[in-house]
Amino acid sequence: MADQAKSLDGASRAAILLLTLGEQSAAQVLQHMGPKEVQRLGSAMASTKNISQRQVNDVLREFLELAGQHTALGIDSETYVRSVLVKALGEDRANGLMERILLGGSSHGLDTLKWMEPRAVAEMIRNEHPQIMAIVLSYLDSDHAAAILSQLPQRVRTDVVIRIATVDVVQPAALQTLNEMLEKQVSGTSSVHTSTVGGPKIAADILNFADSTLEGEILDQLKELDADLGQQIQDLMFVFDNLRELDDKGMQTVLREVSSESLLLALKGTDNALKEKVFKNMSKRAGEMLREDLEAKGPVRVSEVEAAQKEILSIARRLADEGQLSLGLKGSEELI
Repeated sequence: MADQAKSLDGASRAAILLLTLGEQSAAQVLQHMGPKEVQRLGSAMASTKNISQRQVNDVLREFLELAGQHTALGIDSETYVRSVLVKALGEDRANGLMERILLGGSSHGLDTLKWMEPRAVAEMIRNEHPQIMAIVLSYLDSDHAAAILSQLPQRVRTDVVIRIATVDVVQPAALQTLNEMLEKQVSGTSSVHTSTVGGPKIAADILNFADSTLEGEILDQLKELDADLGQQIQDLMFVFDNLRELDDKGMQTVLREVSSESLLLALKGTDNALKEKVFKNMSKRAGEMLREDLEAKGPVRVSEVEAAQKEILSIARRLADEGQLSLGLKGSEELI
């Protein structure tokens, strides 16, 4: 990757690329993305300012595209993003996204929840049976589900996680009934095409995205109620310190996707072994600069460190899902 693009994370580079494509092409790209991707790219595009032509050229070179001297970065970002989203998603959904960088205007039933804020989803399911809560959280992305879990009453959280870990297959008719129940609250119609939800891995993924206090509290209660299940879930979890187990190629793959500021914050809460692993897989100059920045960085909030670490873990999991690296979790399939 060229020097000017190294300081940008993956979302920022993707945003620059979309901003150079023109409204029609960018809209076509967004149509093929899911809620999380649209939200993340929409945020990145809306906040993209003061991008130099050098950075544009470097990003485009990374994507093997020729930008020339013609980019859309000279126009008003908000106007451009709104126009692209309207073309990709329609007027109503685009307006909703510009208000909160979230959509939801034409999604239905369970799918609608993917576009809703965690607090709103928690309020919607707060009075439902814990089994319903478990099915709903199993259906959502893990980071979204973790945020919703933190908003649910404390008395039901552990019960919900146990149900997530132990549920496997839900009959299509039951899932359809749940979908219809949610549709009554958000309107519209939709069909459900899957009936496989939950399992220990889903529970582990959700807890991975919960804050450390909630994660520890639920794991402790889980082990008291079912020691074997609690240990199984813990074995399937991937925490920041586990990054030291990546091989050099895997670590380099992750570092290419991480912004300098996120890495700096994340390493404030780690031991020397992991820091050295990171330094080893950077260029000598970049490693020296990071060492100096870490030494010069003053105290930071624990919440900021945890947020940066979870961001990097999210990147690592995505890369693992794409087959670009192996996380080597206990209980996962071995490679041969």
